[in-house]
Amino acid sequence: MKCFLHALVFLSFILAAEAQAGWPIPGAPGNVPMPPPPPVRTMAEWEEVQAIVITWDPDYTQILKEVVRHSQAECRVLIITTQPAVLEAFLRSENVPMENVGFIEADFNSVWIRDYGPWSVYHNDVDSLMIVDWIYDDTTRTRDDTLSRRVAQQLGLPIYEATEPPYDWVHAGGNNLQDGMGSLLSSELVLETNPDKAWEEIEAIAQAFLGISPGRYFTLPTLPYDSIHHLDMHMRFLDEETLLIGEYPEGVADGPQIEENVALLQQLTTAFGNPYQIVRIPMPPDAWGRYPDEGGYYRTYTNGIFVNKTYLLPIYEEQYDTTALRIHRELLPGYNIVGIDCDAIVDNFGAIHCITKLVGVNEPLRIAHARLRDTENNAGPYPVKAIIQHRSGVANATLYYRTAPESLYTALPMMLEDAQASIWSAFIPSQPAHTEVQYYIHATANSGKEQVRPMAAPEGYFRFRVLPPSGVGERPTQSEALNLRLYPNPAREVVRLCFTSTKA
Repeated sequence: MKCFLHALVFLSFILAAEAQAGWPIPGAPGNVPMPPPPPVRTMAEWEEVQAIVITWDPDYTQILKEVVRHSQAECRVLIITTQPAVLEAFLRSENVPMENVGFIEADFNSVWIRDYGPWSVYHNDVDSLMIVDWIYDDTTRTRDDTLSRRVAQQLGLPIYEATEPPYDWVHAGGNNLQDGMGSLLSSELVLETNPDKAWEEIEAIAQAFLGISPGRYFTLPTLPYDSIHHLDMHMRFLDEETLLIGEYPEGVADGPQIEENVALLQQLTTAFGNPYQIVRIPMPPDAWGRYPDEGGYYRTYTNGIFVNKTYLLPIYEEQYDTTALRIHRELLPGYNIVGIDCDAIVDNFGAIHCITKLVGVNEPLRIAHARLRDTENNAGPYPVKAIIQHRSGVANATLYYRTAPESLYTALPMMLEDAQASIWSAFIPSQPAHTEVQYYIHATANSGKEQVRPMAAPEGYFRFRVLPPSGVGERPTQSEALNLRLYPNPAREVVRLCFTSTKA
């Protein structure tokens, strides 16, 4: 193992030297069974994307059709299919706009492109866009395992593959949750699919191919009733510091293990050094009121996907969906939250996230930010800091804030606080207790490109509340109310009551 690690470090040094010397990064369609030139960073899902990629399985026509319909207004849609002409005619007959839809004619084994599809990584955080791939953990699906090459070829991007020793990595994309800041979460399935590798070897591969920071690859125990053991079936990152995690009624199905995993996550800190903000969302029973421990389907609301200003959310039944939609609208104000019925696919342990893959833009204007949290500080001011990067450099940045919904924002110029770390900052003035502050960040690159964070701004925003001193009562807001849920509904002989706080 030591020889492997030493070789990996040496190779990274050589690649870094080549990149700094201006040597060209190999272009498509070459398939390179070695790491990309360091340093690299994997894109977060809430960053700007140029394309969403799906594989068209006729068994899931209705779901895939709606993914295309609601994604094409945000970015290019690439569909892997064996019959592009037939599929195009079908989509047109369903009144799906086709101006932003393209096809890749190729054979495949399955619809689950999340697990075998391409990963977008950037050299030097925001420079050259590259594709990374590894060995699909379902090794019987050999056609699926090469489709990332076709996507890279279609987009003219270089692809680097963790497929040959010593980098051979057997993994699943649904078990690969990242924050765009060098952090990675997986279930312990990654250990089972790589039995001949020590943990240090797996971690070194993740560092080399995905830019994972040392010590920031975290694994969690698998769940007893989630047979595929992919984390995206019960949790996801919503931003750099917020985790949305499913919640069962007490003692039900995978609930006990999820709660143990939540306790583990509460001991970790984010890439910014803060505790994770963990928001819970119900895991609903199936149409017959059964949970997975009773043979029920694995319905989940964490298996959604960002597509620029739109968020596609799996839905199932109105009696449960209304809560999930409300939670997402509170967490992602300004985003177009679109529910897509996934009851026809979730029995196979997958929903929207499992059947989609994103490709980042070629020249991102990145804004990474640890959103401000509720505070009792009414003396202020409130520092707002963000990492802002573009390959051409950043011309200026502005913080916009307001203290009354629907009112005009006040603009504050942000100053470059740390040029080496690309940190920009501004200060929101002090506010009295019981104030909700809403804000967003705007940046302009030297090239003229503009970007906002959150991407749905100004309709979307981050927010924090100035609370009264501890011990002084205040009326709970809608976003922190307690929900009483009855399962199943309508009731059977036995019902479960579950109290859940939805405080964001």
